[in-house]
Amino acid sequence: MQTPNPTAEIVTRRIERLSSHLTPSPPNDDSEIGMLTCAGRAKKLNVSTSMLTEYMRGKHREIQEKIFDYFNSRPDLQTPVEISKDGHRELCMRQLLGLVREAGIRPYKYIVEDPEVYFAIVEAVGSVDISLGIQLGVQYSLWGGTVLNLGTKKHKDKYFDGIDSVEYPGCFAMTELHHGSNVQGLQTVATFDPITDEFIINTPNDGALKWWIGNAATHGKFATVFAKLMLLTNNSSQGLSDMGVHAFIVPIRDLKTHATLPGVEIQDCGYKVGLNGVDNGALRFTSVRIPRDNLLNRFGDVTRDGKYTSSLPSIGKRFAATLGELVGGRVGLAYSSVGVLKMAVTIAVRYSLLRQQFGPPKQPEISILDYQSQQHKLMPMLASTYAFHFATLYLVDKYSEMKKSREEQLVADVHELSAGLKAYVTSYTAKSLSICRESCGGHGYAAVNRFGILRNDHDIFQTFEGDNTVLLQQVAGDLLKQYKEKFQGGTLTVTWNYLRQSMDTYLSQPNPVTARWEGEDHLRDPKFQLDAFRYRTSRLLQSVAVRLNKHTKTLGTFGAWNRCLNHLLILAESHIETVILEKFIEAVQRCPDKSTRATLKLVCDLYALNRIWNDIGTYRNVDYVAPNKAKAIHKLAEYLSFQVKNVARELVDAFDFPDHVTRAPIGMKSNAYASYTQYVGF
Repeated sequence: MQTPNPTAEIVTRRIERLSSHLTPSPPNDDSEIGMLTCAGRAKKLNVSTSMLTEYMRGKHREIQEKIFDYFNSRPDLQTPVEISKDGHRELCMRQLLGLVREAGIRPYKYIVEDPEVYFAIVEAVGSVDISLGIQLGVQYSLWGGTVLNLGTKKHKDKYFDGIDSVEYPGCFAMTELHHGSNVQGLQTVATFDPITDEFIINTPNDGALKWWIGNAATHGKFATVFAKLMLLTNNSSQGLSDMGVHAFIVPIRDLKTHATLPGVEIQDCGYKVGLNGVDNGALRFTSVRIPRDNLLNRFGDVTRDGKYTSSLPSIGKRFAATLGELVGGRVGLAYSSVGVLKMAVTIAVRYSLLRQQFGPPKQPEISILDYQSQQHKLMPMLASTYAFHFATLYLVDKYSEMKKSREEQLVADVHELSAGLKAYVTSYTAKSLSICRESCGGHGYAAVNRFGILRNDHDIFQTFEGDNTVLLQQVAGDLLKQYKEKFQGGTLTVTWNYLRQSMDTYLSQPNPVTARWEGEDHLRDPKFQLDAFRYRTSRLLQSVAVRLNKHTKTLGTFGAWNRCLNHLLILAESHIETVILEKFIEAVQRCPDKSTRATLKLVCDLYALNRIWNDIGTYRNVDYVAPNKAKAIHKLAEYLSFQVKNVARELVDAFDFPDHVTRAPIGMKSNAYASYTQYVGF
C-alpha cells in the first residue's frame, strides 16, 4: 500500500484552485443575475418606461398621483417662484389643510398602520414643495408621532382626531440653543409638584431655549417638549432626582383665540437659507404648569404621590427606547432626499439632451449630453439615484417590519441603517444639486428652473434629525461593536451579517491572479463588485480597531476616538455604500421583466464600478487591483456611462414626474424652450 504524499495533495489542490480562477464558471440562464450581459456594445437597450415605472413605484403610485392631481387642479395652492417668508408660511398651511380636508389625504393613520404609504405621501408632497413636505412631517411624524409612539391610549384617545384634521397643529420641541445632537444633555426641566399633581416646565437659562422648532413661530398650538424629569427624593435634604429626558405635551397657544399662553414666550427664528415656508421659532418656558397626564408615559410614568415607575431598568435604556421610536424622522428624510435627487437629475438630464452646443466642422451641433464630460457628471449620479431608491425602499420595508414586530434586534438594526442612509444620501444629494445647476449652465441659475430652490430647501437635510457627521459616528460605533462581538462569539445583526464572512475571507491576502482579471464579464459580475466593497469595509474596520486600541492606551477612549475620527467616518460611508450596492443587486435579481432587469443591471454596474474607481487608490495600495485591472475598470465605467446616456431619457421618465410637478421649464418633457420663453413674457 502506497503512503499518500501530503505535499503532492497540497500542490494538486493549489493547481485546481488556480485553474478555477483562470477559467470562470459560465453564467447561469438569464433569469439569474450571474454575469448578465445587459448592454451589448452593438446596440442600445430597449427600455419600457412604463414597466420600469411600475417596478419603481409599484403599489403606492395611485396615492401619489392623487396628490399630484389635486395640486394641479388648484393653481392657487402652487408655490410661486417669488414669495415672501410670511406669504410662504401661510401658503404652506393652506396647502396642508387643502390636502387633508379637501383632497382627503390623511397621512396620520398610516404612521402606525402602513408606514410605506406614509412615506410615499411625504415623497409626493415634497415634490410639490419641500417646505410643505417638512410641514407635513412636523405635524404628523414629529408632533403626531410622539403622541402615537411615546404616549399611551389616553393620549391617542384625546389627541388623535385633532392632530389628524390639523385642528391641533403642533411642534416637536427637542433641539435647544446649546444642544442638538446630544439629546441627553438637554437642560429644559420638568419638575413634578405632588401638591397640585402637575409638572412645572422651566427654561433655566438662555442655552436651554428650544430653538429651530418647526410650526412654533406662527401656527402651533401644542408642543411635545423634551425635558429632564425631576422628582423629589424621599430624603428632602437630597433635593431633586434626575430621571432622564422625557417628553411632555405642553399647550403653547389658546385653541380659540390663538393667543400665546401664560409662561410661554415665542420668538420667530426669521429668514433661513431655505424652507421659509416652515415657521421655525424659539420657545422659553417660565413655570408653565401642565397636568400629570401630559407626560408621554409609554416608557416611564409618575404616580399621584410622585413615585417613578418604568418597565425599563435604567435611564440609558429608557432613553434608547425613546429615541428608537423616533427613528421614523430619519427614515423619512433619507426617502425624501432621494425624491429631491430624482427631481434635480430629471431636470438636468432633460435639459442636457435638449441643449445643443458645438459639434464637428460643418455638421449640426450635438447635445451637451453627448460630451463625455457631461456624461461623467450626470450618469453616475443617475445610477446613484436608482441605487438610493432601492436602498431607501429597503429601509422603509425594515422600518415597517420593526413597527409591527417590535423585535429588539430589528429596532437596533433599523436605527443604525437609518442613521447611515440618512447621512450618506442627504450629503450626496446636497453635492449633486450644485453639480446639476452647473451642468445646465446659465439657465440652471434661473430660479424658475428650481435648482437654487431645491438646493436651499434641501440643504438642512444634512443637519436635522441628527447631524450627518454624528450619525456616521453612530454607524462606525456599531460596526466596531459588531467587530468585537464577532471575536467573542456574538451574533451579528441583519444589516451587518456580511462581516462574519468578511473577517474570515475578505481580509485574506488578495489573490494575485484575480487581481489582474480585466474581462468585462468579470468586472460586471456582482460577486466581484460586492466582494470589492466588502473587502474595503473589512480592511477599514480592522485597521481602525487596531488604531483605536493603540491610541486608547495613551489618549483614553475619547481622545483615541477623536484621533481616528476621519478614519471612522470613511469606514461608515464604505459600509453604507456596501449596503446600497447589495440592495441594488437584489432589486435587479427580483425584477420579473427581462428587458427591465437588463436596464437595471446596466445602471447597477455603473454605480458599482464608478464607486470602485473613485476609491481606486485604496484597492491599489493593498494590491487588490493590479494596474491593468484598474485601467480596465476606468475604461469600462466610462463606457457604461455612455451606455446609460443612450437610455437616460427613459430612465428619468421612469421617475414619472408630471410636468406640472417638475415645473422647471428646461425640465419639461417637451416644448421646454417654448415654456421658458413664455415664462419670461415672449
